Amino acid sequence: MKDTVAIIGGGTAGLIAAKRLARMGIKTTVFDQKKVLGVPVRASGILSIDGLETLGIDYFRSITNTLSGADLHAGGEVMRVRAHRPMAYVLDRRKLNEICREEAEDAGARIELGRQIAGAEMQKLSRSNIIIGADGAISAVARHFSMGAIGRYITTYKAEYASRAAEPGIASLFFDNKIAPGLFGWLCPNTRDILEVGIGIDSRHGNAKAAFDRFIGIDAVKDAIGAGQMLNGYASIIPSMLRERIVDPVREVLLVGDAAGQVKPTTGGGIIFGGNAARIAAFCINEHLIGGSSLKTYLDGFMDEYGLELRLHSAINGFYSSAWGRTLGGILAISNAIGIDRFLGRYGDMDRPSLIMKRFFLRSLAG
Repeated sequence: MKDTVAIIGGGTAGLIAAKRLARMGIKTTVFDQKKVLGVPVRASGILSIDGLETLGIDYFRSITNTLSGADLHAGGEVMRVRAHRPMAYVLDRRKLNEICREEAEDAGARIELGRQIAGAEMQKLSRSNIIIGADGAISAVARHFSMGAIGRYITTYKAEYASRAAEPGIASLFFDNKIAPGLFGWLCPNTRDILEVGIGIDSRHGNAKAAFDRFIGIDAVKDAIGAGQMLNGYASIIPSMLRERIVDPVREVLLVGDAAGQVKPTTGGGIIFGGNAARIAAFCINEHLIGGSSLKTYLDGFMDEYGLELRLHSAINGFYSSAWGRTLGGILAISNAIGIDRFLGRYGDMDRPSLIMKRFFLRSLAG
């Protein structure tokens, strides 16, 4: 039986898996083609505080801002959701990766940088190692081991502007299928003086940069940017559904994070789901090595924990992706009138829509 693990990809999910495995005493090596981890990662990330706590990362050094609300724009209407406590942090993704690397190495994992694993080397590595593919949406591990396709992708374009946010603790989301088919546009104060402007679209609906250029022409976006100078701009691709297979128990190959498509279809966020998938994968590998259980338990464990949430996220995305702007605007107006904005401010959960539904149902019974 293979008793060592090779992780291809040194992003957050791969490094969380490495730390967990090393702590269990399993010899683990992370291979990444970049010479410096986190480069060229420039993006921030908005992560729920509750979700971050499940990852077991000392993430505090990567925090750049705290959010306690959001403005949702659609069809000329605005829903202003305000919480009475911090709900999410904006994190520096590069710094977060550095923290994850430190924690993995402190646990005993080995990190090899500047190593692109493909072809014959991938095959050779798999003969003596359990393989974890953590190498992003366009995964070489998934391709090499014929793990199937991801059926839908989101492409994004983001830029940072030197601009002071009017409300530094509030993000804004803009739903308009004419501009952002498949996702939305956003304004996020990464820091008090840096505003991130971004857009995500279904990759089947054109070019994200062209959509971004349309988005920054909206009056509300122009007003937010003001005379601020663009500091950078970059594109990315994000899976919007699970890959056909995320584990091959016979060849002992597992996928985590974007490589597996473990991303919320509503927002494109994958750190919470991918990081927890890495935790589940490490546990299942340990059980496999100790007791000979099948690695298929990884799929079962992930779906038990996140299958319902992924289905609900997908349904929500399908609704707002297909609805006309006026329809969404009407829904926001009705929601404001019946107090949904206040309910979300008190009970909203970015990661678990099932928990919001449960709380709403219980509140309705109590009311």
